[in-house]
Amino acid sequence: MGHILLIILCIVAAYFIGSCNSAIIVVKLLKREDIRNFGSKNAGLTNVLRCFGKGPALATLLSDLLKGLLTILLIKFIVSKSGYSGDIDAIGYISGFMVMLGHIFPVYYGFKGGKGVLLTASVLLAIDVRTFAIVIPIFIVMLIITKYVSLSSIVAAVSYPIVTFFMQYFVEKIPMNTVILHTALVCLSTLLIVYMHRSNIERLKNGTENKFSFSKK
Repeated sequence: MGHILLIILCIVAAYFIGSCNSAIIVVKLLKREDIRNFGSKNAGLTNVLRCFGKGPALATLLSDLLKGLLTILLIKFIVSKSGYSGDIDAIGYISGFMVMLGHIFPVYYGFKGGKGVLLTASVLLAIDVRTFAIVIPIFIVMLIITKYVSLSSIVAAVSYPIVTFFMQYFVEKIPMNTVILHTALVCLSTLLIVYMHRSNIERLKNGTENKFSFSKK
């Protein structure tokens, strides 16, 4: 019972930590503006770069990476030190999804946040380095080829559960029931990312989606 309560508290805490939106905080501190009033209105890295330049974008990048990475590592550390002998990675995936949920629907900012792509990458790094080392290059290659951040994010998100299944079952030789559980949990993040890019998908269909550039517009 004690372990269950601890796990629930960690998962709930993950949501509230995720709700601390880096893009909103960074732009407010550095520019005294609300990023949600500019550009695409999205409180994420790409919109920060397009509207406020490389400095705030870099600060947002580092903040989001650390938020996801440190939160999941801390939760896994706390749960493991409590004597819990179950699937620590499963708790990491669930906590990661909750951090992502908080980032996208932050309780502190009227439930209007970012799209969770960068945060998902940092969570993946904390849980499964091998899968991270495959999924991120997929994103980068797609971005180089297409120049669309949204399309690259969607492709990387869809590849995430596929690579997770392949790596855990065929490479790491994890039992099938555990692999299926992990893959199912990963699919939650994939579905949420695709859903958050629904307007981008429409613009991609219409040929009106903005291409990526390091230049501030």
